[in-house]
Amino acid sequence: MTSRVTLISPAVTKALREARFDDGCSLDASGSRLARAAAGSLPAAERALCSPTVRCRETAAALGLDAVDAVLLAALDAGRWRGSTLAGVSAEEPEALARWLSDPDAAPHGGESVRAVCDRVGSWLDTVAQDEGLTVAVAEPEVVRAAVVRALGAPESVFWRTDVPPLTAVELSGRAGRWNVRLGHTLGRGRG
Repeated sequence: MTSRVTLISPAVTKALREARFDDGCSLDASGSRLARAAAGSLPAAERALCSPTVRCRETAAALGLDAVDAVLLAALDAGRWRGSTLAGVSAEEPEALARWLSDPDAAPHGGESVRAVCDRVGSWLDTVAQDEGLTVAVAEPEVVRAAVVRALGAPESVFWRTDVPPLTAVELSGRAGRWNVRLGHTLGRGRG
Protein backbone atom coordinates (compact mmCIF):
# COMPACT_ATOMS: atom_id res chain seq x y z
CA MET A 1 0.00 0.00 0.00
CA THR A 2 1.30 3.43 -0.95
CA SER A 3 0.46 6.44 1.14
CA ARG A 4 0.62 9.93 -0.30
CA VAL A 5 0.67 13.20 1.61
CA THR A 6 0.63 16.70 0.18
CA LEU A 7 1.61 19.34 2.73
CA ILE A 8 0.60 22.88 1.81
CA SER A 9 2.02 25.89 3.59
CA PRO A 10 -0.45 28.66 4.46
CA ALA A 11 -0.83 31.89 2.52
CA VAL A 12 0.74 35.18 3.61
CA THR A 13 -0.24 36.95 6.82
CA LYS A 14 0.78 40.24 8.39
CA ALA A 15 2.88 38.29 10.92
CA LEU A 16 4.86 36.65 8.11
CA ARG A 17 5.45 39.98 6.38
CA GLU A 18 6.71 41.43 9.68
CA ALA A 19 8.90 38.39 10.50
CA ARG A 20 6.85 37.93 13.66
CA PHE A 21 6.13 34.73 15.56
CA ASP A 22 2.54 33.89 14.67
CA ASP A 23 -0.04 35.26 17.07
CA GLY A 24 -3.18 33.95 15.44
CA CYS A 25 -3.64 36.63 12.80
CA SER A 26 -5.72 36.10 9.68
CA LEU A 27 -4.51 35.96 6.11
CA ASP A 28 -3.91 39.37 4.62
CA ALA A 29 -5.81 40.44 1.48
CA SER A 30 -3.01 39.30 -0.83
CA GLY A 31 -2.74 35.92 0.88
CA SER A 32 -6.51 35.34 0.64
CA ARG A 33 -6.54 36.34 -3.01
CA LEU A 34 -3.64 34.04 -3.91
CA ALA A 35 -5.13 31.11 -2.01
CA ARG A 36 -8.50 31.54 -3.73
CA ALA A 37 -6.71 31.74 -7.10
CA ALA A 38 -5.01 28.40 -6.36
CA ALA A 39 -8.31 26.68 -5.53
CA GLY A 40 -8.86 23.79 -7.89
CA SER A 41 -5.13 23.19 -8.42
CA LEU A 42 -5.05 20.31 -5.95
CA PRO A 43 -5.83 16.72 -6.83
CA ALA A 44 -8.84 15.07 -5.19
CA ALA A 45 -7.92 13.68 -1.79
CA GLU A 46 -9.37 11.05 0.49
CA ARG A 47 -8.64 13.26 3.51
CA ALA A 48 -8.15 17.01 4.07
CA LEU A 49 -6.53 18.17 7.30
CA CYS A 50 -5.07 21.38 8.64
CA SER A 51 -3.02 22.78 11.48
CA PRO A 52 -5.43 24.21 14.05
CA THR A 53 -4.35 27.81 13.40
CA VAL A 54 -6.30 30.69 11.92
CA ARG A 55 -4.08 31.06 8.88
CA CYS A 56 -4.13 27.34 8.06
CA ARG A 57 -7.91 27.10 8.46
CA GLU A 58 -8.40 30.20 6.28
CA THR A 59 -5.98 28.89 3.64
CA ALA A 60 -7.74 25.52 3.55
CA ALA A 61 -11.12 27.21 3.15
CA ALA A 62 -9.82 29.52 0.42
CA LEU A 63 -8.44 26.49 -1.41
CA GLY A 64 -11.89 24.89 -1.25
CA LEU A 65 -10.85 22.17 1.21
CA ASP A 66 -13.24 20.94 3.86
CA ALA A 67 -10.31 20.35 6.21
CA VAL A 68 -10.44 18.91 9.71
CA ASP A 69 -8.10 20.19 12.42
CA ALA A 70 -5.26 17.77 13.22
CA VAL A 71 -3.78 18.39 16.67
CA LEU A 72 -0.45 16.75 15.78
CA LEU A 73 -0.06 19.33 13.01
CA ALA A 74 -0.24 22.26 15.46
CA ALA A 75 2.25 25.09 15.05
CA LEU A 76 5.47 25.02 17.03
CA ASP A 77 4.72 26.56 20.41
CA ALA A 78 6.92 29.68 20.56
CA GLY A 79 6.08 30.31 24.21
CA ARG A 80 6.63 33.87 25.37
CA TRP A 81 7.97 34.86 21.92
CA ARG A 82 4.49 34.47 20.39
CA GLY A 83 3.60 37.75 18.66
CA SER A 84 7.15 39.14 18.93
CA THR A 85 9.22 40.05 15.89
CA LEU A 86 12.35 38.09 15.16
CA ALA A 87 14.30 41.37 15.27
CA GLY A 88 12.86 42.19 18.70
CA VAL A 89 13.74 38.79 20.15
CA SER A 90 17.20 39.05 18.60
CA ALA A 91 17.74 42.43 20.27
CA GLU A 92 16.35 41.42 23.67
CA GLU A 93 17.49 37.79 23.91
CA PRO A 94 20.29 37.25 21.37
CA GLU A 95 21.88 34.33 23.21
CA ALA A 96 18.55 32.58 23.73
CA LEU A 97 17.58 33.01 20.08
CA ALA A 98 20.99 31.77 18.90
CA ARG A 99 20.68 28.72 21.17
CA TRP A 100 17.16 27.97 19.88
CA LEU A 101 18.30 28.21 16.25
CA SER A 102 21.35 26.00 16.78
CA ASP A 103 20.30 23.45 19.42
CA PRO A 104 17.30 21.26 18.48
CA ASP A 105 16.67 20.52 22.18
CA ALA A 106 16.58 24.17 23.28
CA ALA A 107 13.30 25.89 24.16
CA PRO A 108 14.42 29.13 25.82
CA HIS A 109 11.05 30.73 25.05
CA GLY A 110 9.30 28.26 27.33
CA GLY A 111 7.50 26.58 24.46
CA GLU A 112 8.42 23.67 22.24
CA SER A 113 11.86 22.63 21.01
CA VAL A 114 12.62 21.79 17.38
CA ARG A 115 13.18 18.16 18.36
CA ALA A 116 9.79 18.05 20.09
CA VAL A 117 7.96 19.36 17.01
CA CYS A 118 9.88 16.93 14.78
CA ASP A 119 8.93 14.04 17.08
CA ARG A 120 5.28 15.11 17.13
CA VAL A 121 5.09 15.44 13.34
CA GLY A 122 6.99 12.15 12.97
CA SER A 123 4.27 10.46 15.04
CA TRP A 124 1.67 11.93 12.71
CA LEU A 125 3.59 10.62 9.67
CA ASP A 126 3.66 7.15 11.22
CA THR A 127 -0.11 7.28 11.56
CA VAL A 128 -0.86 8.69 8.11
CA ALA A 129 1.47 6.11 6.55
CA GLN A 130 -1.23 3.55 7.34
CA ASP A 131 -3.81 5.40 5.24
CA GLU A 132 -4.15 4.48 1.60
CA GLY A 133 -4.64 7.25 -0.92
CA LEU A 134 -3.95 10.96 -0.72
CA THR A 135 -4.01 13.10 2.40
CA VAL A 136 -3.85 16.86 1.81
CA ALA A 137 -2.87 18.92 4.84
CA VAL A 138 -2.50 22.68 5.14
CA ALA A 139 0.24 22.95 7.73
CA GLU A 140 2.43 25.58 9.32
CA PRO A 141 5.89 25.97 7.72
CA GLU A 142 7.61 24.48 10.76
CA VAL A 143 5.35 21.41 10.50
CA VAL A 144 6.32 21.02 6.84
CA ARG A 145 10.01 21.36 7.81
CA ALA A 146 9.59 18.74 10.53
CA ALA A 147 7.87 16.35 8.09
CA VAL A 148 10.72 16.71 5.59
CA VAL A 149 13.32 16.15 8.32
CA ARG A 150 11.55 12.99 9.51
CA ALA A 151 10.74 11.69 6.01
CA LEU A 152 14.40 11.94 5.00
CA GLY A 153 15.72 10.62 8.31
CA ALA A 154 17.78 13.80 8.59
CA PRO A 155 19.09 15.21 11.87
CA GLU A 156 17.03 17.98 13.48
CA SER A 157 20.02 20.30 13.03
CA VAL A 158 18.92 20.81 9.38
CA PHE A 159 15.44 22.00 10.39
CA TRP A 160 16.16 25.72 9.88
CA ARG A 161 17.92 25.10 6.57
CA THR A 162 14.66 24.25 4.82
CA ASP A 163 12.71 27.18 3.38
CA VAL A 164 8.96 26.77 3.12
CA PRO A 165 7.46 29.64 1.09
CA PRO A 166 3.76 30.48 1.37
CA LEU A 167 1.33 28.44 -0.71
CA THR A 168 3.77 25.76 -1.74
CA ALA A 169 3.21 22.03 -1.68
CA VAL A 170 5.62 19.34 -0.54
CA GLU A 171 4.63 15.82 -1.53
CA LEU A 172 5.51 12.69 0.39
CA SER A 173 4.84 9.21 -0.89
CA GLY A 174 5.86 5.89 0.46
CA ARG A 175 5.14 2.54 1.91
CA ALA A 176 6.27 0.65 4.98
CA GLY A 177 7.43 3.86 6.69
CA ARG A 178 9.87 4.83 3.94
CA TRP A 179 9.06 8.18 2.37
CA ASN A 180 10.08 9.85 -0.86
CA VAL A 181 9.98 13.64 -0.91
CA ARG A 182 9.06 15.92 -3.81
CA LEU A 183 9.97 19.41 -2.76
CA GLY A 184 7.72 22.42 -2.99
CA HIS A 185 5.98 23.61 -6.06
CA THR A 186 3.88 26.75 -5.95
CA LEU A 187 0.15 26.09 -5.99
CA GLY A 188 -1.66 27.14 -9.12
CA ARG A 189 1.42 26.72 -11.32
CA GLY A 190 2.27 23.76 -13.48
CA ARG A 191 4.40 21.00 -12.09
CA GLY A 192 7.64 20.54 -13.88
